[in-house]
Amino acid sequence: MLSSNLNPTFILGIFVVYGLSQGFSGSFFRVVTDYYWKDVQKLQPSTVQIYMGFYYIPWVMKPLWGLLTDVFPVAGYRRRPYFVAAGVLGSASALAVALVGELPVAAALTCLVGVTAGMAIADVTIDACIAKSSIEIKGLAADMQSLCGFCSSVGALIGFSTSGLFLALVLLAMPPALVAVLGFVIYEVKRSPGGQNDEKDLGVAVKGTWRTIQCPQVWKPSLYMYLSLALSISTHEGQFYWYTHPNPGPAFSQSFIGMVYAVGALASIVGVVIYQKALKDIPFRTLLFSAQLLYALSGMLDVVFILRWNLWLGIPDSLFVMAEECVSRVVSRVRWTPMIVLSTRLCPSGIEGTFFALLMCIDSLGSLSSKWGGGLMLHWFGVTRTEFGNLWAVVLLRNGLRLGTLGLVFLVPNRGLGDELVPDGVLGVVSDGCRELGDGDGGVLLVGMEGGDKGERTTLLQS
Repeated sequence: MLSSNLNPTFILGIFVVYGLSQGFSGSFFRVVTDYYWKDVQKLQPSTVQIYMGFYYIPWVMKPLWGLLTDVFPVAGYRRRPYFVAAGVLGSASALAVALVGELPVAAALTCLVGVTAGMAIADVTIDACIAKSSIEIKGLAADMQSLCGFCSSVGALIGFSTSGLFLALVLLAMPPALVAVLGFVIYEVKRSPGGQNDEKDLGVAVKGTWRTIQCPQVWKPSLYMYLSLALSISTHEGQFYWYTHPNPGPAFSQSFIGMVYAVGALASIVGVVIYQKALKDIPFRTLLFSAQLLYALSGMLDVVFILRWNLWLGIPDSLFVMAEECVSRVVSRVRWTPMIVLSTRLCPSGIEGTFFALLMCIDSLGSLSSKWGGGLMLHWFGVTRTEFGNLWAVVLLRNGLRLGTLGLVFLVPNRGLGDELVPDGVLGVVSDGCRELGDGDGGVLLVGMEGGDKGERTTLLQS
């Protein structure tokens, strides 16, 4: 269905951004930087956890990138230049940390944040196109998010698999380079100079965003998305250091950890298929409640593993961690996908890039809060490079917070994919004010459809 309704260059953009930039590069980045901070910089897990929070700052700034793509065209184009800029920034940052050698901690952190900034800018640019298409053709919203999730999971599968074989930071420069090439390939109609009024467009976008976020049908699910992420404090670095420690940890090798993450990425694809085939028509509140409950319960597998109860049950470490990773990744994907679909449905036409970026900024702020909160908990509970006695308690606290999030699910609308989530009178007013942002003479031609005359094409993702 997607191939018959969407422009091929748009589908290529999804493959490049979600498959290579986010999927492959993001997964490879995760493993490479974990070992970089642990073995090269020799930092404590709580410190690394705090540093990882800085990776999310470019994602928190997504509304700024969204505003730039919506109201500040470059040479008459709204999307293409930002793909090029994202690619150049990501490649340059990756090459700097890979080729310069041992960098001071601050310089290395700056370069790694630059890599994530390139990912974030490319992401917000393609998401603006996806959000617009989701508004125009509601039936494609879930299909497009499933395609994005599938591409991301396949890319992650490849990234984790290769990271287990070699840790070369220079490989992080390749996906951003392809994003830059995408900027020259993706089809976009050039906007005529006479149609540009950047100052007025900026005012319209800001006012439209503010008016929309004040709507209870919008801010309530947005608040839930933030809290569901922030309250699930991250214990990743503590668990990673424990995984690789010979005593009391299982002393997993680099190649095995890469294999575990690769299996998890494969399980994430299964999660996408499950959502697409069986869950996408379930009302958002019902689905998110069930997914959040499973998310909390699956987290108890981490406690079982850290306390080594799996050995008492006769289950080898390697088998147990593989099974645990599969379960957690399937549940995480089923929990995450409906929140993204819900976000695309809340965006007003004309400022979809800005507003979807704002919603994703809220999610990124939740992830940042999760990382920093987890780092503080690891520090307060005395989890270090060699001391893991209280790691199980931090993970148990995390699971309790996940259960507590169930009490907030009432903030999510109890409506399905085909239902109207926000009254027409609300987004309609915003869309009217933003119409000139979406009705210009330039746009990314993403959807071709037959209109009243045979062969007539309709540009749905105007920029």
